[in-house]
Amino acid sequence: MKTVIIGGVAGGASAAARLRRLNEHDEIIILERGDFISFANCGLPYYIGGEITDKRMLTLQTPESFRSRFNIDVRIKNEAVKIIPEKHIVQIRWVDSGEVYEEGYDRLILSPGAKPIRPNIKGIEQPHVFTLRNIPDTMKIKSFIENEAPKKAVVVGGGYIGVEMAENLANAGLEVAVVELADHLIAPLDYDMAADVHQYIQSRGIKLYLSNGVTEITNRDVILQKGNIAADMVIMSVGVTPETTLAKECGMAVNGRGSIIVNSRMQTSVPDIYAVGDAVEVKDFVTDASAFIPLAGPANKQGRIAADNISGIPSEYSGTQGSSVLKLFDMTIAATGLNEKRAKETGIEYDKSYTYSASHASYYPGAENMSVKVLWDKHTHKLLGAQIVGFDGVDKRMDVLAAAIRFGAKVTELKELELCYAPPFGSAKDPVNMVGYVAENVISGKVKQFFWNDVEALPRDGSVTLLDVRTKSEAARGMIGGFVNIPLDDLRDGLENIPKDKPVYVYCHSGLRSYIACRLLSGYGYDCYNLAGGWRLYESVVCSQKVKEYICTEDA
Repeated sequence: MKTVIIGGVAGGASAAARLRRLNEHDEIIILERGDFISFANCGLPYYIGGEITDKRMLTLQTPESFRSRFNIDVRIKNEAVKIIPEKHIVQIRWVDSGEVYEEGYDRLILSPGAKPIRPNIKGIEQPHVFTLRNIPDTMKIKSFIENEAPKKAVVVGGGYIGVEMAENLANAGLEVAVVELADHLIAPLDYDMAADVHQYIQSRGIKLYLSNGVTEITNRDVILQKGNIAADMVIMSVGVTPETTLAKECGMAVNGRGSIIVNSRMQTSVPDIYAVGDAVEVKDFVTDASAFIPLAGPANKQGRIAADNISGIPSEYSGTQGSSVLKLFDMTIAATGLNEKRAKETGIEYDKSYTYSASHASYYPGAENMSVKVLWDKHTHKLLGAQIVGFDGVDKRMDVLAAAIRFGAKVTELKELELCYAPPFGSAKDPVNMVGYVAENVISGKVKQFFWNDVEALPRDGSVTLLDVRTKSEAARGMIGGFVNIPLDDLRDGLENIPKDKPVYVYCHSGLRSYIACRLLSGYGYDCYNLAGGWRLYESVVCSQKVKEYICTEDA
């Protein structure tokens, strides 16, 4: 058996290694048009920022090490330019010489990846404008910083790579601004969860220009739809598109986005050709809908699955749920599954909760709270998605939630998980357990919720009772306009001042004390609603963003 693999990063390299482990005597060829195989795409921003200091650490394998360990014919600077499926032939061009030759195959694996989108913006071809995809791109950016000593950088695009680049350019000593066309950073997050990210990134000196786009780049400025920014260098990070020219030209089925359509065994519409990685259409694990979710973990899994099927081992890819994590200075941002936008698009009836829990026992030094948002199906109670923004311990909680989604858990089952506990590492009621407890209270009707975006519409005419049950000192630092402050510990003594024939809307700092207040009030016959996420979330999303200022007051 002879297998040719086009593309030597992530999925392609994973497929090659798996093939060799399964078939010692097969002929395996990797074609890579660049200088490097199996390099660490996700580590590139950290070399620019100085976190990674040795360039060699970016290459997980070299052509030589891959050959010596796996006996695989690795051909760098060899670009596949045409596939002739009916003859099982690939035409290949030597990048340096331009010479073209042909290579036959029994099986072919396409792993061309995705390329950065370069929008049609005037001035985008200037030498101080960069994209980041591979090691040569990284070296160009690094060299420009070292040789040209730019002072101000603009990152266009606030996704994962854009935010990572903003952090690392700041670490390299530049003044940095991020321009994002959407109203918030990090698309997998909902706006309310991104609000904490906005505050934090600005506290680290990075300027944000949200709901704004670039119309032109000059040698001195980035011209926006609204305003302009001085810039000595520009990083374009507005997303990626599948690199599937070869697939289209040989008649392979692709979707409207250009992604290669594959089945669960990673087989394309053309016999004996497989495709893996960022170039393929995947199934959304939660919804079963077709999706484009370019991530390294799924690409590696798909490479292994393609190799298994080529070797006669039945193996199927069950879908991508989009589990991801991002470091932003000291902050950690993680998501998995559906956010509210995707849930609404797919028509799923869902409910949600917000919790605010410490990373470990609060009495042990260094505990920091994390904001957790979880969505579940209203009818089945199955977990649909989760988002966490915080600092220490975010990644391990998200990994638990991602695993729970993968195995079809109900949100209420999270309370049953027995997770590791010691004061330096967690709490006896872990943040994941707390999500389960809160969801159970909501589902069972022990608490009725209202949300930050419901607050403005609440009547201030006396037809409902609006209560802030935080302490007097907390309320003095800011509260929601129209609410009356009665601290939780004084609530029983003040019941005579709260009419029983009106609904009561209550909030505290995080939602915990107001839940206790609602249970107390319910015991006395009140119809009570708890503000999910509390003042902390509301202040982050509404007051601190200077939106609807008239309902954010500093009157106790």
